[in-house]
Amino acid sequence: MKSPKGSVTILDVAKEAGVSVSTVSRVLNDKDDVAPETYEKVKAVIGEMGYTSSLAARSMRSRKKHLIGLVVPDIGFPYSIEVMKGINRAIAESNYDLLLYTTGDVKKNAAALHEQHYVSLLNKSITDGVLVVASAAAEFRTDAPIVAVDPHMPNPNYPAIHATNHQGALDAMAYLISLGHRRIGFISGRPELESAKRRLKGYEDALQQAGIELDPSLIKTGDFTSVSGCDCAKELLALPQPPTAIFAANDQTAIGVYQAADELGLRIPEDLSVVGFDNISEARFMGLTTVDQFLAEMGYIATQMLITLIQNRPLEEYIYKMPTQLVIRDSARALSA
Repeated sequence: MKSPKGSVTILDVAKEAGVSVSTVSRVLNDKDDVAPETYEKVKAVIGEMGYTSSLAARSMRSRKKHLIGLVVPDIGFPYSIEVMKGINRAIAESNYDLLLYTTGDVKKNAAALHEQHYVSLLNKSITDGVLVVASAAAEFRTDAPIVAVDPHMPNPNYPAIHATNHQGALDAMAYLISLGHRRIGFISGRPELESAKRRLKGYEDALQQAGIELDPSLIKTGDFTSVSGCDCAKELLALPQPPTAIFAANDQTAIGVYQAADELGLRIPEDLSVVGFDNISEARFMGLTTVDQFLAEMGYIATQMLITLIQNRPLEEYIYKMPTQLVIRDSARALSA
């Protein structure tokens, strides 16, 4: 059977199957009042003609959409990939499907407005609830469930999950200080994100606890990308007294530090020690010492939290804090006397 040119309508399907439009509609909505042979015939015609009904239209006909929305800044970003691994696992274990929206760029202007628009578009019209990853928006206007991973605020007015960023930064700095480093550079992340603020605070507090004076010239503002990591590292290493170690706010930034070191002819860890944050897959291959915040597990738990809310069940924890863990590899070594 050849499909007609142009968009296939429900009327086309009904005519080809020799049934009424209402019968096709009942088949699409899995009603049990359609004869088995008619049901199979209509399904076969739908498949052959390539007919697909509108998600929005179907959601208006049924309160049960069994669809979860995901708003993420950049699906190609290693951080996002790790989080989505956990989300995917939770979706596979559930009877929900996933619909993804992305701005396509972690640095995109007006990111908060895009996120708020996507959430409003998805919730209560297409999806049963929405997951928002690394949100730049401080709040969302929605009556349907929403759960954030790594939110803008430490205690938002919606359920969220984030890592113990401050403690993770303290652990990373304590490790470098234990190796004898005193001039430790820091490349921060997106300043509007709470995670970036907490990691910067951990850097500053670790220096204070060790009795090391804070040198503002050793702090550079990045944006969690390898490009900014490379640029900031070059600025740090061009100082009259360059740092002997650099703590990067995430692993992607640390990759940029590696690139800068390579371009400047410096060896890691012989000439420069480096520590990251996230423990993405690339960090394992690079031998990068980093702070694991268990991103996949965060995505998995966030999805479970959202499904719990969709099913009108109470959450055990409104704000879930994922403990971090320092993973020591080969990118940092003791400072020679």
